[in-house]
Amino acid sequence: MAAVVLVHGLYHRPEHFDAVAERLRAAGIETVAPELHRGSLRADTAAVQAAVDALPEPAIVLGHSYGGSVITGVRGAGHLVYLAAFVPDAGESAAGLGGASPQLRDAIVAEPDGATSLHPERAAHALYDDCPELLAAQAIGLLRTQAPGCGRGVPEHHGWKHTPSTYVVCAHDRAIDPGLQQRMAARCTETREWHTGHSPFVGRPDLIVELLRELRATPARPRPPRSRPGDSPVPPTGNGQSTLPVI
Repeated sequence: MAAVVLVHGLYHRPEHFDAVAERLRAAGIETVAPELHRGSLRADTAAVQAAVDALPEPAIVLGHSYGGSVITGVRGAGHLVYLAAFVPDAGESAAGLGGASPQLRDAIVAEPDGATSLHPERAAHALYDDCPELLAAQAIGLLRTQAPGCGRGVPEHHGWKHTPSTYVVCAHDRAIDPGLQQRMAARCTETREWHTGHSPFVGRPDLIVELLRELRATPARPRPPRSRPGDSPVPPTGNGQSTLPVI
């Protein structure tokens, strides 16, 4: 498993993962960060699928926040990593699962054309509250306007049912409810818990690099069976009908 694919969330860019990618490349690990922001979950998933298919071996594919919905639909990964991310099952979307905090909702600004953006100061509090001030400011400067609809997309494939997966719960997350993260983590092969906010790739990139290097050095384990008859679905937070984007 030679390569790593890093998948960002809504409003973000591949450059948000630069600190992680640079460390991985310095260690000789091929690292790809595909560009999302293509207007739909299906298009975003296709972009990541193309990156995975271009690699010579099955890759570790990490998705952050909304990026979890994207990597769920990808085929042929060697290991899936959900970083404070959504793990939708059949018929589920990130928006339907809910979990957006009041701080995150307060940061979302509606644009005249139906797109949304994030208020810089409020986004800093929700996304980067535990990051050094300079790094948080740089991350805020990279945020971009988001087209509507991605968070309501439903994956057509559910890779976590067949592929080994690791869920990282960010216990001090101010954007996505850590309780919901814990419930979604139960769908994955294993769970880690970090005492970080929503964006450790900004404030604690070495944590991510260490995890990815560990997974890369560990022989792939078979995926235990999931979704047996009688298994309970992850209940949505709130009424399950949110139309707000998720990051």
